[in-house]
Amino acid sequence: MVSATFMFGLDQPSTSFWINAEHRFGPVETLALTACISWPVLLAIRCRQETHPHVGVDVGATLTSMVETSIVRQGDYGFDAPYVPVIFGLLSLGFLTLAVLNATQGAVVGVIATLIAAMWFFGCMASYIYTTRTGKFVVWSQVLDEMNLTGQEQVLDLGCGRGAVLLLAAERLDGGRAHGVDLWRSQDQSGNAVETTTRNAEAEGVADRVELHTADMTELPFSDGQFDVIVSSLAIHNITSKLGRQQVINEALRVLRPGGRLAIADFRHVARYAETLSVAGLSDVRTRGLGWRFWYGGPWAATRLVQATKPDRIA
Repeated sequence: MVSATFMFGLDQPSTSFWINAEHRFGPVETLALTACISWPVLLAIRCRQETHPHVGVDVGATLTSMVETSIVRQGDYGFDAPYVPVIFGLLSLGFLTLAVLNATQGAVVGVIATLIAAMWFFGCMASYIYTTRTGKFVVWSQVLDEMNLTGQEQVLDLGCGRGAVLLLAAERLDGGRAHGVDLWRSQDQSGNAVETTTRNAEAEGVADRVELHTADMTELPFSDGQFDVIVSSLAIHNITSKLGRQQVINEALRVLRPGGRLAIADFRHVARYAETLSVAGLSDVRTRGLGWRFWYGGPWAATRLVQATKPDRIA
C-alpha cells in the first residue's frame, strides 16, 4: 500500500488518513495542501515581477500573455534536448499514478504530496515546451530588434540547429547574409539536420540570404574579421570542456570584425563567457536574464544573455 507511512516514514497505525466528514487536517496536511494550491499562483506572480518589476502584479495578464504573445513561424523547429520534456512528463505521470493509488487507500497526506510532485513536474514540462516552441522566438526577436541591424550585416550563428535564431536574423537582412554553423547532432535538438534547416529557410522565405556550414565551433572555417554580428543560442554549453568553450569564444572573436557585436544566450557558463570577453579586451560587456519565457523547466534553468562589442583596436 502506498500511504503516508511510505511517503514520510510515519508509523502511526492508530491514525486514520481516510477522508470523511469528521476528518480534520493536521498542520502537515494543511501546509502541503496550501503549497499545492498556491504553487501556480506564486509562479505566475514571480513571472510577472520578472518581466514588469516596477508595476503591480497582474496574475491574469501573466497567465494569458503566454498565449497572446507569440512569433508566427512557418518552419518546423523541433525540440531542444527532446529527452528532457519526456522525462518531466513521465515523472509527472508517475507521481499522478501514486496519487491515485494513495487515494484508493485513503492516504490524504500521500495524495497531497504526490499531487504536488505531479503538478511540479507537469509545470516543468509545460515551461520547457513553451520555451522551446514559442518563448525563445519571442525573446530572440526582441534581442535582434534591440540590436538595430541595418540589413547589410554579415551574421554568424554558432550552433544554429534548425535555424530558430539564424532565420530570425535573416529576416532582418536585405543586402546582408546569415551564416549558420552546426555539427547537426539530434541529441542537441530533435531532427537536427542541414536538410531540415534548409527547408525551414525556404518556408520562412529567406533561403536566398542563408548559408549553412557543417563545421566545429572550435575551428571555424572563416577568415579573420568576416562577420559584423555573431549570435549563439543554447549551443556553447554542449562543449563539455572549459578549454573547448573558451576556444569557441576565441574563434568567435577572431572572425568578428572590429566594431562588430556579439550576443550569446545560454543557461550555463554565461559569467565565464563574459569574463573571457572582458579579458580579451571587448567593450560594453554586459549580461542579463532573459526572463521566464526562456526558462527550460523553471528558474533553475533560466537563460541569460551576454553581449559585447569588439573595439576597433584591442590593446
